[in-house]
Amino acid sequence: MSKSAARPNGIVFFTDQQRFDSTGVHGNPLELTPNFDRLAAEGTHLFNSFTCQPVCGPARSCLQTGHYATTTACWRNGIALRADQPTLAHYFNEAGYHTGYIGKWHLADQNPVPAAQRGGYRYWLASNVLEFTSDAYQTRMFDGRGRPVDLPGYRVDALTDAAIRFIDENRKFPFFLFVSFVEPHFQNHLDNYPAPEGYEPRYAGRWMPPDLAELGGTSARHLGGYWGMIKRLDEALGRLCDALKSLDLLEQTILLVTSDHGCHFKTRNSEYKRSCHESSIRIPTVLYGGPFIGGGRVRELVSLPDLPPTLLAAAGIPVPAHMQGQSVLPLIARRRVTWPREVFVQISEDHTGRAIRTERWKYAVVAADQNAAQEVAGYRYGQSGSGRGRLQAAGADRYVEAYLYDLHADPYELVNLAGLENYRAVADDLRRRLIRRMVHAGEKAPRIDKAPVRPAGQRHP
Repeated sequence: MSKSAARPNGIVFFTDQQRFDSTGVHGNPLELTPNFDRLAAEGTHLFNSFTCQPVCGPARSCLQTGHYATTTACWRNGIALRADQPTLAHYFNEAGYHTGYIGKWHLADQNPVPAAQRGGYRYWLASNVLEFTSDAYQTRMFDGRGRPVDLPGYRVDALTDAAIRFIDENRKFPFFLFVSFVEPHFQNHLDNYPAPEGYEPRYAGRWMPPDLAELGGTSARHLGGYWGMIKRLDEALGRLCDALKSLDLLEQTILLVTSDHGCHFKTRNSEYKRSCHESSIRIPTVLYGGPFIGGGRVRELVSLPDLPPTLLAAAGIPVPAHMQGQSVLPLIARRRVTWPREVFVQISEDHTGRAIRTERWKYAVVAADQNAAQEVAGYRYGQSGSGRGRLQAAGADRYVEAYLYDLHADPYELVNLAGLENYRAVADDLRRRLIRRMVHAGEKAPRIDKAPVRPAGQRHP
C-alpha cells in the first residue's frame, strides 16, 4: 500500500513508570517536558488519564489489546500474552500497515522473544525485560531472528535512533511503530534511576511533589535521577518529531505519548508502584496529529483500554466490539456520548486489589484472605510488602475496604477516610459502582466487607 491511500501513520511513544506530575502541563516547575507540553497545547491532552493496572506487564497487555488484565490473563508480570489474542499490530497489519516494535516488551516468558510471542509485530528490535538485558549506557536488544544487537549511546537515545531509522526506511508506506522505553523506570540490579551524565545534579534537591514531600520514601535520593531521565525522554520526543517533520510526515502521523503507570518512591508500599494511589495510577497522555490537532484539554476520565480503540478509529480501522475500552474521538469532537464516570483499576502482586477513581473520590479494596488485606484494613501503614516472591491471585471472591480519599479536599491522598462513619454513605455508593465495574470487566460480583469502624479525626495514609 502506498501513501496515496492517505492513511495516517501511527507511533506510540511509551515510557515506563512516569508520574503524571512530571510534566509542565500538570504543574511540574522544572521545565522537564517542553516537547510534551507543546504537543499537549497543539494537540489533545487527556488531562485525567489513568492506568488500569499499575505494573509493567499487565498494563502493556491492556494497551496492546484494549482489554483489562484479567481478560488478557496477563494479570501479573511474567505471563506471556496468548498468541491468539489480537493486538494493535494485528489490526494495523490487516489494514496494510508496516508494523514495528522497538524496546521493552514484557509480554513473553523468555528472551529472546520467540516470533509467536511478539504480538504480531513484523519488524522486531526488542527485549522482553529490557532493564535486565541492558543498562543506561549498555543497550542490548534482539532482532527478528533472535540475534543480540548492541546499540551505542544512552539507552533512551539508542532506542530513539532505532525508531528514526525505522521511520526513514518505511516512510513510503503507512506504518505503525510502537517504541517502548525503560526510562524513567529504576535500574533493577542497582535500585537507582540512572540519568544521562550531568543530568542528575541539575534536578537533585529541587522541586518535590507534595505527596513525596510529606511521605518521603526514597524520593530524596532518587528524584534527581528520575527527573533527569524524564528530561532526556522529552528531548528524544523532540528528536522524533523533528525527524517526522524533516521527512514531511509530521502532518500525516498520529502520535500517542503515554506511560504504563506512575511511581510513588516506596511511600505506599515497599517498592514503587502496585497501589491505588494517584502516584501509581495517574499517567501523562497526549495525542497529536490528524483529528487530535486542536483537540484541547479533555477532562473526562480516560483509561489505558480506551487508547487502542482511539488509535484504530483515528486510522479509519474498525474498532472490534469486544474491546473493553472506547475511543475518545467523540469527546474531542465534543459530541454527546455516554462516558464512564469513573476509571476502574485492578491491582496485583503486592496484593490483590480493586479500585475506582471518580472525579472526586478514590475507593479501593483488597482481598480479604491476604495478610495485606488485614494490614491495610487494620491501618498498619507501610507493611503490605513489595510483591517480590509473593505473586497474588488474579482476583478474589471477597474483599475488604481499605482506602477512601476525597480528592477535592485531599488531592495528595494523605488522609484515609475508610471506616469513618460520616463517610459511610459515600463508601456504600462507591462500593456499588466498583462492583458494577468489576462485572463489566468480566469479573464475578464479589462480596466487599466494610472497613472496621473508627472514630473521626484518626489520620493515616
